[in-house]
Amino acid sequence: FVLCLLVLGFQLFPYSGPEGSFNATDLYAGFAHPALIAVSTLMILGHALVRTGALELVGTLLSLAWKRSVRWSFLLTMLLAAFLSSFVNNTPIIILLVPIMVSVCIKNNISASSILMPVNFATLLGGMGTTIGTSTNILVVSVAAELGLREFGLFDFAFPAVAVGFVGLLYLWLVAPRLLPRRDMAMSDESAREFTAQLFMGPNNPYLGKKLAELVELTHGKMQVRRIRRTEEISIMPLPDARIQAGDRLLVSDTPSALKSYEQALRCVLYSGDHVLDAEHPLPAADQQLAEVAVYPGSALNNASLAMTRFHEMKELEVVAIHRAGKAISAMPRGIQNVALRIGDVLLVQGSSHAISELKSQSDLMVLDATRDLPRRRKAPLSLLVMFAVIALATTRTLPLSIVGSLGVAIMLLCGCLNWKDVRDALSVQLVLMIVTTLALGQALLLTGGSDLLAGQFLELMQGFSPAWVLAGLIALMTLLTNIVSNNAAAVIGTPIAIIVAQSLGAPPEAFVLGVLFGANLSFVTPMAYQTNLLVMNAVGYSFSDFVRVGLPLAVLMWAGFSLALSLLYGLI
Repeated sequence: FVLCLLVLGFQLFPYSGPEGSFNATDLYAGFAHPALIAVSTLMILGHALVRTGALELVGTLLSLAWKRSVRWSFLLTMLLAAFLSSFVNNTPIIILLVPIMVSVCIKNNISASSILMPVNFATLLGGMGTTIGTSTNILVVSVAAELGLREFGLFDFAFPAVAVGFVGLLYLWLVAPRLLPRRDMAMSDESAREFTAQLFMGPNNPYLGKKLAELVELTHGKMQVRRIRRTEEISIMPLPDARIQAGDRLLVSDTPSALKSYEQALRCVLYSGDHVLDAEHPLPAADQQLAEVAVYPGSALNNASLAMTRFHEMKELEVVAIHRAGKAISAMPRGIQNVALRIGDVLLVQGSSHAISELKSQSDLMVLDATRDLPRRRKAPLSLLVMFAVIALATTRTLPLSIVGSLGVAIMLLCGCLNWKDVRDALSVQLVLMIVTTLALGQALLLTGGSDLLAGQFLELMQGFSPAWVLAGLIALMTLLTNIVSNNAAAVIGTPIAIIVAQSLGAPPEAFVLGVLFGANLSFVTPMAYQTNLLVMNAVGYSFSDFVRVGLPLAVLMWAGFSLALSLLYGLI
């Protein structure tokens, strides 16, 4: 609406000034702006790391660390999250960490509400470390370069970001958990739903003859085996000393992601009766997905089995696990295919995206909104290599970031790390339109003299103060804007104001531009200030007051730290 109002206004009232004429169509230039292209390509590259499972090793290592020391693992998690956020959009990082943090909190009897918000804020602090850490950074650097300022390199402002950010991390580690009340988990049943499945130990499995306790250790102690099915007639108790034989089926219950991780760790397959998913009987499509499908009244599967309805042949999907509300399934002597299904049962199915889409168009079953792509783990090293190459080229300034990012996406597509559906899923339409609109608004303010007017009013308000205090006032203004309006809007509007203010004071403009960059990233005080704030809010059930209680002191601490650090670095005091 803001974009349309600007276009309509300049179409009805064309503007001509010292800088030249400004037409309504000029407002659409943001769609081709290098900053938007750079942000979009980095979103896609970050999605590729998640899609290929390149970040799963981080989750595994963190899970191991949390078993040893909760206090120090909490700090390690925040440090690692902050580091990753310097190079990758923090949204996939938070999506990766939320289930891990929730799981370790449950196992260690810790309130997840005391952990998730500090970890989320750590990613925001880490994103300030490089020019590609957040879309806000890219916009500030790009707009400043367009206005004639020297373009910042990848690590040009890493020192103040790391120094002040580390103080913020200490606050998040030592103080923030004490300020947060215990909140009940608000995650929906979909995200916490446990499925019952059988893990099939094939004749070539390398762990045959091992004790069950050794297999459990391979899953870092997470897997809980409820029964070992040796034949349809014979089952044995899951004692730690039980030896695993060829053909054994381990009955386990856990979340979909956990079941797939057990399958990988034990080099076994999820058993579904006559159709065993292995090298000799793979699912044919490359774009494999998991989806959750509910049995509801009127479904052909109600009071029937998968074998009776020929589900595999008719739907071209494999059912690998079943969730039964209220009570887990205690035994599957003849496999999932022959379990009598009930209303309310949820099936975890695996198959091609086309087959799942076909299922959604039918009235036979209800596909829940829990479809998830399976990571292409064999492509993980390649996706990491491409990401490192993009970062290296951006560091050396061999090519502009928009070109480097585009080439990185092209290589990911050609090598199979991504497909076009992944590209579409990675791009946020809301973020794209937000950037385009703020660029248009910033351009309109700049050419019509609006930025000069705002800068003049700001200087009048700060009249009599030293340059160091004017810088502190600018950072405070950006912090207020980012928590009420938008971080990107604050960045684009604030950058030209910062340069005008610096020129009026005869101060280094870099100090004031960085003040805008850091201030626009202090999105701690309100849940709507940043998208990951809303993610953790929904996951744990934080209230608005929780963000104010923890985020306001953090914002004030960071405001003071960056004001002092930039003033010292650029000789303002």
